[in-house]
Amino acid sequence: MGCLPLVIILGATLVQAVTTSTTLDDVCTPAYVRSKLPVDNVYPGITISHTNLSANPVYNVSTSGSAVYPATTIDYCNVTLAYSHNGRDDTVQMRFWLPSPDKFANRYLSTGGADYYVNQGTQQLPGGVMYGAVSGSTDGGFGGFDVGVDEILLLANGTLDWQNLYMFGYEAHHELATIGKRFTRNFFNMTVNEEDQKLYSYYQSCSEGGREGWSQVQRYGDQFDGAVIGAPAIRYSFQMTMHLWANVVEKTLGYYPSQCEIEAIVNETITACDGMDGRMDGVVSRSDLCKMQFNLTETIGKGYYCAADGDVPVQNSTISAQAVEVFEKILDGMTDDDGKQVYLSYQPGALFWDAQATYNTTSGNWGLDINSMGGEFVTKFLQLLDIDNLPTLENVTYGTLKEWVQHGWQMYEDSLHTTWPDLTPFHEAGGKVLHYHGEQDGSIPTASSVHYYDSVRRTMYPTLGYNASHEALGQWYRLFLVPGASHCMNNDLQPNGPFPQTSLQTLIEWVEQGVVPVRLNGTVLSGVFEGETQEICAWPLRPMWYENGTRMECEYDQKSLKTWEWDLDAFDLPVY
Repeated sequence: MGCLPLVIILGATLVQAVTTSTTLDDVCTPAYVRSKLPVDNVYPGITISHTNLSANPVYNVSTSGSAVYPATTIDYCNVTLAYSHNGRDDTVQMRFWLPSPDKFANRYLSTGGADYYVNQGTQQLPGGVMYGAVSGSTDGGFGGFDVGVDEILLLANGTLDWQNLYMFGYEAHHELATIGKRFTRNFFNMTVNEEDQKLYSYYQSCSEGGREGWSQVQRYGDQFDGAVIGAPAIRYSFQMTMHLWANVVEKTLGYYPSQCEIEAIVNETITACDGMDGRMDGVVSRSDLCKMQFNLTETIGKGYYCAADGDVPVQNSTISAQAVEVFEKILDGMTDDDGKQVYLSYQPGALFWDAQATYNTTSGNWGLDINSMGGEFVTKFLQLLDIDNLPTLENVTYGTLKEWVQHGWQMYEDSLHTTWPDLTPFHEAGGKVLHYHGEQDGSIPTASSVHYYDSVRRTMYPTLGYNASHEALGQWYRLFLVPGASHCMNNDLQPNGPFPQTSLQTLIEWVEQGVVPVRLNGTVLSGVFEGETQEICAWPLRPMWYENGTRMECEYDQKSLKTWEWDLDAFDLPVY
């Protein structure tokens, strides 16, 4: 945080000449906002409403921070705008938080969504304002900022609303950034010509928001100067069907471990693999070494205990061989009926939530709890039925999952798949990507990001050797695996691990000052090391501690890197 004020002051200096003594009260009015709306053809086929808008100043708002930005206190102008697509009876809402004129640092930031949502409400917006950026989000035209695409995906059973689908896939964010950047220029009286006065444009989000970020980088090379992309839900039909993999494994093997037993296996894994990186801190920094050296059968017979919780009685038992068999099959990754690899899987030490079972109070047994994310993807996106989840997994086999994956891949390759590996336009425009993924992500497998990164490397640098291609790609695209981290956040089971809370600041310094993030700073957000800054290695280097866990090196380890490679041989086409 030591260099944060410098970054903001430098940016603010650039714009003082055009804002002079203007205050937030001066500019944060509906009349002023209306006067600054883009009036030319900023986006073909779109009409911006001059009546459906609001603006009000908000002062001295303090936030305790989040996983993606530290605690801050901000003033901002809260603006909502709306537009429609010509020829359609629709309304798309955008929300912008604009910093006060004296804090504006010539920056614009788009933020994304989560699950089936194209935004996260106002949750991410402070993370832009604190760096002098206008922060924007969109409702995608879905009928409100709290409406998910799954609620409006179908016009009727069997009839997909393709407009909403493509807005969710990539179009809504393209329109948000295009309009948002022009509105930012107008609001702060910047010149229209980018060459005369630079407006730095950024993107930041995680999970579904990470997929949305890649949708922009892959399609619109000059949209953003930089993007912070976390744990992206790319390879959409693979990822969404993957949410059902654990359920089908449990059903096939006939055993449904309780969440208490699952957590016990995970905790035993963490204990066994903690020191493999040379440091005992309760964090599995080297899940690849854990994969090679630790056998889950070692957990069989270990005791576990969970207190009574509602209808679930006290659990005081030992880890069963059946539970370990389920775990091992899930970690082997999705396969078809012939044993061919359909998809990759989670890392050892991840608490994968998809395996959660439900307790039957009558029988006293644990049973199937169909994951709603995966189930709804099948019912609404594949079967086009307005049903929120699969009612049963009867007759669903490993082969069925492959069929669902392939069906969704073909159906949505041009909208949701989001793995286009040729990023040449973005690279040629000077763009930078800071991509991170928690090593113990239990929702989106960490190897998914590694697989895509390697697809980009192989596609863009086919004639370079391994080291040279990583070096070339690392000049503008870097991937960081966050030790012990869960899905888009720190991990309660490994609290001493870092999380890259200041990634946007790091990206700003990379884009605007040329400071390459050779290592990424992470902040320990809980545990005994809370507040400590720890460095995170850039892929493909892996962390190893020396001198009794006091000195960390980022090292090349070919044998362990092999564990991250997945040959998805169930398909004849390449899976990027």
